[in-house]
Amino acid sequence: MNMQTPKALKAAKAPITFRTPVQEDGAEIWELIRACKPLDENSMYCNLLQCDHFADTCVVAEMEGKIVGWISAYVPPSDPETVFVWQVAVSPDARGRGLGSKMLHELFSREACYQVWRLQTTITRDNDASWALFKRFADSCGAAMDSEAYYKRDTHFRGIHDTEHMVTIRLAEQLKAAA
Repeated sequence: MNMQTPKALKAAKAPITFRTPVQEDGAEIWELIRACKPLDENSMYCNLLQCDHFADTCVVAEMEGKIVGWISAYVPPSDPETVFVWQVAVSPDARGRGLGSKMLHELFSREACYQVWRLQTTITRDNDASWALFKRFADSCGAAMDSEAYYKRDTHFRGIHDTEHMVTIRLAEQLKAAA
């Protein structure tokens, strides 16, 4: 017996499209992040800047005209072969559809990432969903994933935030072969 509500069944079948964000998306993205606990909330202005200044390396996923997925990422100026993924947010309305992985693949299909051979992100040890997402992505690319403590609880966060582990996925061989 299927216990999903009619709304949930409709959402599970609704098409999802991907696009580059625009400035006007900032407020809706800010609301999405607030609904995706335990993601760190930034100011609405920060999300607006991401949609404007970093649009080429950010991904919006829409379902029925509503933003249901978001990746904020950028290529560090000192390391043009790396994309750093800042946040991945998926609305509860769109979960269970592999949206996080699909958005990561969309990101790497962008012209802004043509010379990128590495993905990096930071994850706290207790964020099982993020570890699983990036492990699935690495596996789907046939790439290795490693991590090390990077932003440390006592050194960088004065003891009020868990240590962030730098995750690195080296995609060079796989992406160069596909290019």
